[in-house]
Amino acid sequence: MIENVETQAFIQKYTKVLNQFLKEHLPDSVTNLSLSESMQYSVFAGGKRLRPLLLLAMLQVSGTAIDTNSVQVAAALELLHTYSLIHDDLPAMDNDDLRRGLPTNHKKYGEALAILAGDGLLTLAFEWIATTKFSPKVVSQLTYALAHAAGPAGMVAGQATDVLGEGKQLSFMQLKQLHKQKTGALITYTAQAANIIATTSSINQKYLVTFAENFGLAFQIYDDLEDVLSSEKAMGKAVHKDAEEHKNTYPSIRGLTQSKKDLMQCVMNCREALNKLQHNGNSTNLLQGFLEYFQLNEEEK
Repeated sequence: MIENVETQAFIQKYTKVLNQFLKEHLPDSVTNLSLSESMQYSVFAGGKRLRPLLLLAMLQVSGTAIDTNSVQVAAALELLHTYSLIHDDLPAMDNDDLRRGLPTNHKKYGEALAILAGDGLLTLAFEWIATTKFSPKVVSQLTYALAHAAGPAGMVAGQATDVLGEGKQLSFMQLKQLHKQKTGALITYTAQAANIIATTSSINQKYLVTFAENFGLAFQIYDDLEDVLSSEKAMGKAVHKDAEEHKNTYPSIRGLTQSKKDLMQCVMNCREALNKLQHNGNSTNLLQGFLEYFQLNEEEK
């Protein structure tokens, strides 16, 4: 649970801003009512909006005003992330029945419409970036960076490695690469996008990316640990599935104790990157607060 007051206030404010933008613009972007309902079902199923919030927080830390264009890019990232969840839950992939405590999209609307809802969210994400009022150069850079992060060199490649690796034990380095692509690529994009929009110094750009890369890895390690240590009620989805399906996870390869140490090391790497940003005259308390997300409950430690 995040207790940092500044971060709490930021999350509360911009979660409302993002949700309002999505509610106003998503229905108008879809012409088929059934498809629109399916797309909205997953977008408004109670997600934390972590990725778009990180992007906007990095802009604020960089001293850049958050405007409608920035919110539109952040919302586009949420659309793309939601598409990945819908497809990840499909029977051909993870075959999950629950997502965020609700039936998964294909359980609610059937596999065909779920696939199309994911397709719609994926392509609409790029439409939203293309229709911002940023300069053509900025739009081009944002589009390329997101396509690279989400595509066959990033998230899709990681998903392929995950699927093909079931029943096989990956090496530790292979596991890190899987997580870097499947989960980390979109989180790293938050820093890349913030750097493109803010045009910050090359030094600060470097440290923001380092922060995001380690945050992404920490996020996946934490999720792996929660699958072992948490409950279905707390997670909003089935737990213990990774072990049952012989998936490659940090606990399965590194063990629980070392996985917790790996998580803490990633958090330390994030803090070090932010401390170096502070030396360049930036207050990073807002981003420091996001690291409180990775606190394990007492019974999980």
